Amino acid sequence: MKLKVSIVGAGRVGRTLGKHLRRHGWRIGAVVTRSPVSSRAAVRTIGAGQPSAGPAVGVLAADVILLGVPDDALAAVAAALAKIGGSAWRGKVALHTSGALDSNVLAPLACLGAATGSIHPMQTFGGKIVPDLQGVTIAIEGAPKALRMARTIAKTLGGAPVVIACQNKPVYHATALLAAGSGFPLIEISVQMLVGIGFSRRRALQTLLPLSRQMLDNIERIGSRSAWTGPLSRGDYATIAKHVRALRPYPREVRQSYAALALLAGRVLSADPDAALKQIRRALRKTEEE
Repeated sequence: MKLKVSIVGAGRVGRTLGKHLRRHGWRIGAVVTRSPVSSRAAVRTIGAGQPSAGPAVGVLAADVILLGVPDDALAAVAAALAKIGGSAWRGKVALHTSGALDSNVLAPLACLGAATGSIHPMQTFGGKIVPDLQGVTIAIEGAPKALRMARTIAKTLGGAPVVIACQNKPVYHATALLAAGSGFPLIEISVQMLVGIGFSRRRALQTLLPLSRQMLDNIERIGSRSAWTGPLSRGDYATIAKHVRALRPYPREVRQSYAALALLAGRVLSADPDAALKQIRRALRKTEEE
């Protein structure tokens, strides 16, 4: 018999997990969002489920309750669900999808006998796009029963479950921001800068996206250090200084980001980090003094 899952907070992550689980034969129970309109839209995206505007007892008519609400609302939602369900939580599995928080935030449910944990796919969920989770790392943690369920879900999704210690979740999640989340503003400011010197926005994207894709492909094939290219990789600090001068008219955040990323590259990619950092700081300081 296929398991049944209720989804509380059917945003980007909740809808994606629900859609994939439905495709693999899971039964979808309550699909909860803040409004009737958004809950019905979520059910349409998932392809099944009973729409609900706000938590209700019907959420517990499932084997697993998946909480996909924002981090800052998770504790309050867990407390509200505890008041609604009471003793009916005993034996249920409750999993949240936060990357930074651990299962302790679901303590109100654990106190009522639920097995609590978390499951977080290391993937970007953009707009209405439903990403493929095949081969994606999925961080899991929690009580033994919750952990077993999280591992089952991860494997059903085609992902690779990895157990993360509670105290390590913030660092784990920070790597997602560094590796992917930071790419959004970096690409956008680069597009805006190219538009500022005469490119159309479409041409700017067509210029930068193949560059970014090739970078990732190179890293996958030969590793970051071997794939590293550009003036820093060659020790061309004069070009770095030229870049810094050219960036003077741009907002402070742009200049600071360029400097911080140059220093980070020197530290983690250079064969001689101390020497590289010294040269980079000298180039940055020289342009500041001019």
